[in-house]
Amino acid sequence: MKLSKIVLAMGLVAGISACSQQPPASQLPQGVKLITEHTQQKDGVSVPYKKYQLDNGLTVVVHEDHSDPLVHVDVTYHVGSAREELGKSGFAHFFEHMMFQGSENVGDEEHFRIVTEAGGTLNGTTNSDRTNYFQTVPSNQLEKMLWLEADRMGFLLDAVTEQKFEVQRETVKNERGQRVDNRPYGRLGERVSQALYPVGHPYSWPVIGYMDDLNRANVNDVKAFFLRWYGPNNATVTIGGAVTANEVLPLVEQYFGSIPRGPDVTAAPKQPVSLDSDRYISMEDNVHLPLIYMSYPTVYLRHEDEAALDVLAEILGGGKNSIFYKNLVKTQIAVQANVNHPCAELACTFNLLALPHPASGKNLADIEALIRQSLTEFEQRGVNDDDLLKVKAQMEANTIYGLQSVSGKVSQLAINETLTGNPDNLQNDLNRVNKVSKEDVMRVYNTYLKGKGSVVMSVVPRGKLDLIAAADNFSPQVMDFGGPSQTSAEDLQVRRATDDFDRSVEPQAGVNPAVTVPAYWQSSLDNGIKVLGAASDETPTTAMLLKLNSGLYYESPDKTGLSSMLTAMLNEDTTNFTGEEIALELEKLGSYISISSSDEHIQLYVLSLSKNLDKTIDLLMEKMLRPAFKEDDFNRLKQQRLQGIQQSEKNAGYLASNAFRKLMYGDSILGQPGGGTLASVTNLSLEDVKAYYQSHFKPDGGQLIVVSDLAKTKLQQAIAPLTGFTGTAPAVNVQVPADSSRGSVIYLVHKDDSPQSEIRIGKRSLSEDITGEYFKTGLANFTIGGNFNSRINLNLREDKGYTYGARTGFSADGYTGVFVASAAVRADATAASVKEFIDELNRFSAEGVTDPELAFMRRALNQRDALKYETPNAKLGFLAQILQHDLAPTFVDERNAIIANISKQQINQLAQQHFDPKEMVIVVVGDSAVLRPELEALGYPVEDLSL
Repeated sequence: MKLSKIVLAMGLVAGISACSQQPPASQLPQGVKLITEHTQQKDGVSVPYKKYQLDNGLTVVVHEDHSDPLVHVDVTYHVGSAREELGKSGFAHFFEHMMFQGSENVGDEEHFRIVTEAGGTLNGTTNSDRTNYFQTVPSNQLEKMLWLEADRMGFLLDAVTEQKFEVQRETVKNERGQRVDNRPYGRLGERVSQALYPVGHPYSWPVIGYMDDLNRANVNDVKAFFLRWYGPNNATVTIGGAVTANEVLPLVEQYFGSIPRGPDVTAAPKQPVSLDSDRYISMEDNVHLPLIYMSYPTVYLRHEDEAALDVLAEILGGGKNSIFYKNLVKTQIAVQANVNHPCAELACTFNLLALPHPASGKNLADIEALIRQSLTEFEQRGVNDDDLLKVKAQMEANTIYGLQSVSGKVSQLAINETLTGNPDNLQNDLNRVNKVSKEDVMRVYNTYLKGKGSVVMSVVPRGKLDLIAAADNFSPQVMDFGGPSQTSAEDLQVRRATDDFDRSVEPQAGVNPAVTVPAYWQSSLDNGIKVLGAASDETPTTAMLLKLNSGLYYESPDKTGLSSMLTAMLNEDTTNFTGEEIALELEKLGSYISISSSDEHIQLYVLSLSKNLDKTIDLLMEKMLRPAFKEDDFNRLKQQRLQGIQQSEKNAGYLASNAFRKLMYGDSILGQPGGGTLASVTNLSLEDVKAYYQSHFKPDGGQLIVVSDLAKTKLQQAIAPLTGFTGTAPAVNVQVPADSSRGSVIYLVHKDDSPQSEIRIGKRSLSEDITGEYFKTGLANFTIGGNFNSRINLNLREDKGYTYGARTGFSADGYTGVFVASAAVRADATAASVKEFIDELNRFSAEGVTDPELAFMRRALNQRDALKYETPNAKLGFLAQILQHDLAPTFVDERNAIIANISKQQINQLAQQHFDPKEMVIVVVGDSAVLRPELEALGYPVEDLSL
């Protein structure tokens, strides 16, 4: 398993628990048979489970984990974009959308409402090989989740209407616009796949599909796709959490057992490819920096050479000790350079990427030559001991870090069962990497890269084709698939289930499980750092968050970005070690140290195996107390920051957020982006950073939150070196300027050729409190724009198809706050979307909530606590709030009481006071020449705004 996969697995794998006794096969529900039972292994890493199969072919995997009162339900169908046909791309992803639109016994938009009301979270995802649907809920909600999933597996098609089809087709177009067409380099992946794979290869088209294909389709095409691939015999239901197999199996058999089998599904053949020569392709894009991307075809998922290729990718381009970093980034030839080896079920690719630094004077042909020279250097250098040690250490650590959340563990079991037939592959993956030798790495380099053909993609700013690596020598075949589809309802072979119970009756949940606030202890260090610690014994790990009183608010407007630049410098050389040496030691420990800044804090985050905590803290202290502050490091980081800002200015969302912040707070420090502006970062000097470090990087008043399996006394010994960090920083002096924003004015920010527009509508609002008016406005916001089933999201996304998602919310700190409504919308629906936003806000301000909406909010928010404290990182965030605001743990009960007792009248008063759009500014980012007349027609003054 590659490191990129393992990082993903940190959120995809969770705690190990003992299995209960399995009943004899004769006691299993009729129609259910036991396939295998996998118990906790004494040696190595394992996730115990029991695997069953129903008579209709449905695979069921159950994992018991009683550490938290939660259950996670995942339904994975072995179908992704690779199962589509030429001319019918995007169907798998499209059907993911349709699966949330209601089924025979679940009303339109009810799936989201029911899960949200249960205090849970949910989503669905599609990739080339599978589609999955999942929810995490309090354990008393299990039966309801199985009822929901079974209803859309077996009783969906009659609820798929022409209107729903058309709305979701527009939603998918919006998603593509937001994630692909309106994003810098967004089309890179699909262009490379076109060139890498032959016509008709399952990976030759993008997962989201081509819009021409979806435009040709009709509702019967997607129904046919469902009937072909969404049978129970092509699905795995994986359930994990505070449940037993004895509880789960009767419910699974009841709700899924009568669903008829679908057509037989055979395994798709592995389809790795090779290229006889390099294929050069290029594209102009609305970007600041050119980019070169080289993609070599390799093997397929779990091929015997996959692990060695993963190690090779790490050596070439994984972090500060990689050859790419040394040759391209450290030398300031490139702003960014990396290598990865993503693998899918049928084929894998080995990808090399670099963005040249403008000051280097290099075009993409020059960068390609340097990349090839770096490959030759590796060939001559070979593999050293540390290369293997760090990869294997990171693999072990990341696997252990992953054993924390039930949702992650279930997802891991589900994908492994779907793609390999073996739900628990963790130790197998560790073994594969641990067996990789130096000779293996050199062999795969010679086999798959040396002298082999690749796709070489150049992406350049518009009008800069002179920068490409080489002239295009490949063009994709143009396909003509004719006009609109003629698939009719008569072509469908519909399957129907027969039941002996009433599926229209929604199951009732049992008593809410008891949820307790994590026990914690408090102390302080002699240097003024307050400490709050909590135990988490599910994994032998320690997570720490140190918050120092510094950040944007401690800067001056002409020097914004200073604290952010300091944190970047703290990740470079120290007086004793190079940044590369420290990075290598952390990698060999399997530890992570991240240093970042925010408005009010510099934050130092540490994640370590507890056995390596002392060594990790030694490295943390080296970074904190002995930075070298070298001129070369500063110049490189400063140039990277300047290029990053210019690149961000090609992103409509970035422009919209900065414009809104500027309108709220003007030229004050509150109106500045945390990373700085082109002008402010240009003004920064190394002496500024040194002076800021000396005056502001101090512990007094700091906060340390620690979550660990170590006993309190051992943990206190481990953090004792922090007392060597001393001093007091100047107090913050935040001057909140008077609100000079003008309501009911549209401020237009130009972004040329924008297929989507970004909208921000809002005003200044309350500063943060824990149980006061600010908290209560959040309760009011839940109805208008604070959840998927909110009025605004249902209007703009589900009813109109204008956007992929619309939302509203309050954000604040101790000094000030704002309310903002936001969405990325179709460019041709910009004015209409602004009108819908305003109309919804007007209605909510004038009329408030309905009784059903108030009841929905109460049920949804009062049951969420079970999800708040599950993982060490979740505990860190929760405990940080307690420490920062000096809260007693009873604040949770106080908030729950407010949610339970706040009246409709109170909510309506808040709505009237805080949601009146006449007080709000309107920011629109898009093509101003096109948008101006449409926006002026709304009757608002329209003013150009430059940033």
